[in-house]
Amino acid sequence: MAEKANSTTRGQKSKHTAKGFAQGGATKVKGHVTGFTDFIRTQGVIGLAVGLAIGTAAGDTVRRIVEGFINPVVQFIVGSSDRLAASVWHVELFGRSADFAWGAALSSFITLVATALVIYWLVHVFKLDKLDKKKD
Repeated sequence: MAEKANSTTRGQKSKHTAKGFAQGGATKVKGHVTGFTDFIRTQGVIGLAVGLAIGTAAGDTVRRIVEGFINPVVQFIVGSSDRLAASVWHVELFGRSADFAWGAALSSFITLVATALVIYWLVHVFKLDKLDKKKD
């Protein structure tokens, strides 16, 4: 009979130990989940994700505006964009030669400036800068 009482006591202890372990694990998980949600709220991760998604779509729109409207103006001024991109300075000094692709660099710079202007225009026309809340 003493063995039966001992085994019952051990069984109850192991139940309490397993129950305590499960509760402790659940508390730790709950703490991690709470910490993670606090991190998302304070760091603005959701806003970052939304901004990334919108930025991807806006990037395609800006690229199409630049290709459709800005590049034809540049081509009208300089001739052909292919001709500009292929423009090089060939320099020979001391028996050595080098080709400087200034046209490709200029073409890339014009595209960069045009893209920045289109983004600036879109932000100010649609008053997107007013949507951002200023932090105190």
